[in-house]
Amino acid sequence: MIRRTLLAATLCAALPLAAHAQAKSTRIVVSFPPGGPVDFVARVLAEQLGKELGQTVIVDNKAGANGAIGAGEVMRSKADGSTLWITSVGAAAINASLYEKLPYDTIRDFTPVSVIVNNVELLVVSPADPAKDAAEFMANAKKSKNPVTLASSGIGSIPHLAMEQLKDSTKVDLLHVPYKGAAPAITDVMGGQVSAFFGDIPGLITFVRSGKLKPVGIASTKRHPALTEVKTLAEQGIANVDTNNWYALFAPAKTPAATVTALNDAVRRALSQPSVKAKLMDVGAEPAPSTPAELAALLKRDTDKWGKLIQDKKIKVE
Repeated sequence: MIRRTLLAATLCAALPLAAHAQAKSTRIVVSFPPGGPVDFVARVLAEQLGKELGQTVIVDNKAGANGAIGAGEVMRSKADGSTLWITSVGAAAINASLYEKLPYDTIRDFTPVSVIVNNVELLVVSPADPAKDAAEFMANAKKSKNPVTLASSGIGSIPHLAMEQLKDSTKVDLLHVPYKGAAPAITDVMGGQVSAFFGDIPGLITFVRSGKLKPVGIASTKRHPALTEVKTLAEQGIANVDTNNWYALFAPAKTPAATVTALNDAVRRALSQPSVKAKLMDVGAEPAPSTPAELAALLKRDTDKWGKLIQDKKIKVE
């Protein structure tokens, strides 16, 4: 009798995954161009997720309109788990407060599956900058007769919002220089055209390791395992600068709960593989699988948190 009960339970648990596996492939839509951090994480995940699901998992880049094109692609897809959306906190939680007319609502139009990785912001300066850490950099900025510039990857981006938190914490006025993406901002920091830049660790770690950029502080409550020698801003007396540009996986709204559970289980298994963890951690992305409920709570919390800051600072995208 006990054996029959265990067998029945095993079969019931396997049904959602088996139903999902009937599809020939799963497509993960990336809201950003190929070659960027989100694309890299998506491809590392897709390779192992395919093994866990027993089918092909394809990465499909649908960049543009600050994530809206990719979001729309998934939003209109069949809610059977065969099309998923991987995106950052910007497109998922911040865009709602930046744009008056956004063609999607993440909370309404998508079903959370799992957080994939956490990415905290790193403050970097040129190696020629005399500051040894962020506290000294800000002290020098306060004494400077000329405006000290801080680049971001765009208006309303996580780097921009981290800068606003930094200004509020230190009462030092920095001149915001928005770029169209992280790459040109990084180039200009290395060249000395702008003083500093907040960016995701995965996008900066190669330049830090090669000595082309100097890390001066991490916008997190704890040090980063890939850069343990870099102090947090809080350790340097700079409070309330805490960012997490998480990447997460969503399915279309009304995707069956059993399918979401099966996908979440597969994601968790994929991210627990030593080879996957090593690939992600090597670039500074921390694997952070969650339950769908935990992602839903994180989405709501960050939508409110960043929305308030955007409203308080009157940040608008023209």
